[in-house]
Amino acid sequence: MNNQFLLMVAVWLSAVSPSMAHEASHRNYYQVARQEPVKGVVVGSDGTPIPGASVKSLTSNKVTTTNERGEFSIEVANGEKLVISSIGYTSQEVTAGTKTLNVTLQLSNSQLGEVVVVGYGSQTKADVTGALTQLKADNIKQGVNISVDNMLQGKVAGVRIAQSSGEPGAGVDVFIRGVGSIRSGSTPLFVVDGVPLSNDNVSAGGPDFGLGSSEPKNPLNFLNTSDIETITILKDASAASIYGARGSNGVVLITTKRGSKGGPSLTYDAYLGTSKVIKKLDVLNADEYRKALVNPAYDHGGNTDWQDVIYRNGFVQNHNLSFAKTSATGSYLASLSHMAQDGIVEKSSFKRTTARLNAEESFFDEKRLTVKMNLTASDINETAIPNGNTAGSDGQLIIHALMANPTRSLRDSTGGYTNFNMNAHYNPAYLLSIYDDKTNTFRVLGNIEATLRLLPGLNYRFNYGIDKSTSERNSTIYPNVTDRQPNGAYAQNNLSSLSTLLEHYLTYNHSIDKHQFEVLGGFSYQQFKFSGTTFGMIGITKQGQGVDPEYNPGYAGTATSPSGYAQENELQSYFGRVNYNYDSRYMFTASLRADGSTRFGENKKYGYFPSVALGWAINREGFMKDMDAIQELKLRASWGQTGNQEVPNKITQASYSLSTGAGYYLYDNLNLVNGTTVNRTANPDLRWELVEQYNVGVDFGFWKNKLYGSLEYYNKTTKNPILNIPSGPLSPTTTVWKNVDAQIVNKGFEIMLGSQLVRTRDFSWTLDVNGSTLSNKIKDLPVSELYSGSISGPGLSGVNANIYKNGYEAGSFYMLKHLGYDKDGKDIFEDKTGDGVINANDREIFEGAIPNFNFGLNSQMRYKKFDFSFSFIGQTGGYLVNNTALDLNINSLASDRNVLRKYYEAKASTTNPVQLSSLYLEKSDFVRLNNVRLGYTFTCDRLTWLKSFNLYVSAQNLLTITGYSGYDPLVNTTKTSGGNQSLGIDYTTYPAAKTFLLGATVKF
Repeated sequence: MNNQFLLMVAVWLSAVSPSMAHEASHRNYYQVARQEPVKGVVVGSDGTPIPGASVKSLTSNKVTTTNERGEFSIEVANGEKLVISSIGYTSQEVTAGTKTLNVTLQLSNSQLGEVVVVGYGSQTKADVTGALTQLKADNIKQGVNISVDNMLQGKVAGVRIAQSSGEPGAGVDVFIRGVGSIRSGSTPLFVVDGVPLSNDNVSAGGPDFGLGSSEPKNPLNFLNTSDIETITILKDASAASIYGARGSNGVVLITTKRGSKGGPSLTYDAYLGTSKVIKKLDVLNADEYRKALVNPAYDHGGNTDWQDVIYRNGFVQNHNLSFAKTSATGSYLASLSHMAQDGIVEKSSFKRTTARLNAEESFFDEKRLTVKMNLTASDINETAIPNGNTAGSDGQLIIHALMANPTRSLRDSTGGYTNFNMNAHYNPAYLLSIYDDKTNTFRVLGNIEATLRLLPGLNYRFNYGIDKSTSERNSTIYPNVTDRQPNGAYAQNNLSSLSTLLEHYLTYNHSIDKHQFEVLGGFSYQQFKFSGTTFGMIGITKQGQGVDPEYNPGYAGTATSPSGYAQENELQSYFGRVNYNYDSRYMFTASLRADGSTRFGENKKYGYFPSVALGWAINREGFMKDMDAIQELKLRASWGQTGNQEVPNKITQASYSLSTGAGYYLYDNLNLVNGTTVNRTANPDLRWELVEQYNVGVDFGFWKNKLYGSLEYYNKTTKNPILNIPSGPLSPTTTVWKNVDAQIVNKGFEIMLGSQLVRTRDFSWTLDVNGSTLSNKIKDLPVSELYSGSISGPGLSGVNANIYKNGYEAGSFYMLKHLGYDKDGKDIFEDKTGDGVINANDREIFEGAIPNFNFGLNSQMRYKKFDFSFSFIGQTGGYLVNNTALDLNINSLASDRNVLRKYYEAKASTTNPVQLSSLYLEKSDFVRLNNVRLGYTFTCDRLTWLKSFNLYVSAQNLLTITGYSGYDPLVNTTKTSGGNQSLGIDYTTYPAAKTFLLGATVKF
């Protein structure tokens, strides 16, 4: 059209001046004919696309920017000079031609130029206005990490990782900026390659055969950690609010590896290792026990270390094979892995086989259409031990081993396991022998993503994802001589889940001189379906006789009543975001997400979650141009709101049941008619828990990366928490689910400091440290207090250790204050009421369930072909209730059980009753050498087919300095009481392991 217009002008001019017309026609038509779209792609030195790079013509001053794949299109004449620039990279000048331009920019500042993943897109670090941290595979692939959440430990300020158990594949608690809910957990939203995962269980839980019920395993353990390319943690509301109702606990974005720039590659990773218990608890040995006894009948003549009986040296192996290739139009990566880990407790194990395929291809002219596919499938087989989460001395394998009298023998004179002949206390080796617990979980996660360029800078994206899992758990306790299912029992628990995701969104990038805009708008729909069944048998055949019930449940026994359930919920969302950048100095980001959930009341289906953030790159101001020592100095500020929808399905609706207890007699006293019981009161006004967060941060880089880092202050407040509280008068039920006006406030500082201490040809050394403070308080709770943290142990039924109360931090402890012992070894407690009687009224509140300072230190060194790295983690200001110590109290000497040495050496009286007090409250402070790795890379110049061979040794949990007397101070057992979560209680869980590895990475 432009050509036609100019020709018309030339014709008009010919009527006025033939010579003038000829000159104008020739000149303008010639220029137009030469001005054609010039295509190109901009990448970094590692082949990673650089989004947001500026492409400017030195002739016409036309400017455009690259999209998230690093691609650009600009209408210029052939031969024009173009300047390609991006913050953190050295600018490069190229000449426009007819061929596609492939531009590789070299880093000038690796921190600023780093491309980071954000929700529904990516940015350079220099353009980021929110609080987020991105970790790359090379910095997190250390030690044995079954699940991705373990890989974050000690790497990110404000992120605390605590294992609920050391059992292979067990759950992990991730705390990002504190505890924001009384009722639900702290788990953030995990998004894998653009697919948000549900935090619901994907493996079946175990039954309670009187030995405790077992929790399902970690839902993230299906991912092969070798497949992970980057992990990005979105911490503040500005970064996380694009995920709206699920972003209150933070968001973790996981991207997996793809084919990289260069020829085809084949990589084989493998390691072998051995593990042992991180430490043994200090209980009395046989000789010490004999000296301590007051009743000689408890000397059984043996000499057994029961911890040695159940613990073993576990073996772990991992093999991963991957191959990848790129082409002019796409790339692919395929991997296959197998991991097998024997737990440090006999009969426990974890085996996983995974396969992954990532593919990307472009179609049509100028790569107008790009299609990506991500697919992973995992098959997991686990064996568990009788160590259920109901905890305490009455059912836990590990506590039975710790309590076992060391003068007892493992086996009797017949060669069989010694029968302790005691209720609620059994030979731990015998328990293991009669118990089988096997779980198989198969999971498939995949999505297909298509991006269509509609116009220059305008792209439409479609994303469809599926997350499907099935799990079968077979649990058996064979006929035995204990009082726990003496006739034997079998149960099969099945779980099936399906999540489907459908998303459409548009992105538009545009530049006008120094102004850069990016606009995002879209729609998302996700559906979740869960179903489960349970059936079982009692009175099964003896172990070793007939067919095991897991293979033929009907072989023998009496069937129990089967049960099942099915649930479904949906989430429909609209979201938008605007990014504005002026001259790479002033940055503005605003986002809004509207989420509608079937989990909430008819009157409150939708929640709206806005955010806004500002950034100022001070170092790019004119008055800073002479300050060569400063490469980055950026000030950031943000505000936003996110939500929490982690509530049970259907709680907004009334629930009824028929029962004889609520029935009545019709006509006479013989015909009882079932009556209707109201189980749950409807609340159509139930709405989201709302989290409002302020964040102020500064990013800096000095002396060419000799020192770089960030400092953050955050204030994060949970409003309208959802609680199941006592209902008002005339209510049909005693409790009701409702929002209350309480607040949970988390605030603190985060700091990250890093330095490239040395960077020469032969030697480089990078060191970074991170730390975070946390202050947590509860405000405006409409009830006087809420209790949680159910304590387990003899005589402690119904005792709670946690209290939620205004003015105190979440999960504070509520107990008697222990002052010591009198001359006869009797406990002395503080008499707060002054009435001379110690009872529940003398309890007081102790804070410290949540550590108030966490830190990590990470170092990486390279000398020629050697590489060496190590990391430390630690925490201070926290406390743990040592429930293990409660079970191993001094009273155990009077009941044929073992005791912790410290109570015996304190000369405590064996007649002291067991009471929850500060005697069992211990500091959880620690410093741990979390990982050490030493490697050497062999290069074989004569073998052209072998690129590199790296051999390494590694140690994990090598050294822990702590005053805590339990197995591990870094523990948080997931358990609720009255619907409220427990915090800071060590329930004698499966302990952590110390691991040594020998590994190799071979690249062909």
